[in-house]
Amino acid sequence: MAKKSHQENNDNLIAQNKKARHDYFVTDTVEAGLVLTGTEIKSVRAHRVNLKDGFAQVRNGEAWLMNVHISEYDNGTYFNQDPLRNRKLLLHKKEINKLVGALQDKGVTLIPLKMYIKHGYAKVLLGLAKGKHQYDKREAIKRREQNREIERVMKHY
Repeated sequence: MAKKSHQENNDNLIAQNKKARHDYFVTDTVEAGLVLTGTEIKSVRAHRVNLKDGFAQVRNGEAWLMNVHISEYDNGTYFNQDPLRNRKLLLHKKEINKLVGALQDKGVTLIPLKMYIKHGYAKVLLGLAKGKHQYDKREAIKRREQNREIERVMKHY
């Protein structure tokens, strides 16, 4: 039996950054683990995550996920962490070096696309992205509407 990839199985999908592909050209993706505390992983499993304004950076040879909101766990006490704290990403050194090289280009950033649970561990799918201009967004919307119109016409035949 073929092994399912993380993109085929959406049962464990926690959060998805839907605006990312609208606002950016995503050229490459990489999967990274997250260092979370106990109450944070409970909030993640409860789907209380917002990736919208998040981004990742490489500092001192370590990758960090920033500005991702993981809500406080309802039943947590003083163990709850700051919802917007920086979280360390677990990547191999080769992957970090590859990202550092790619991030040297002007206008390239690292954004979270999806967060999911894989084999009991929280993972985040990061995308190497370059920002779109307004005319690129309009062109994509126009192309999408044309495809819908073609599908609608073809459906009747």
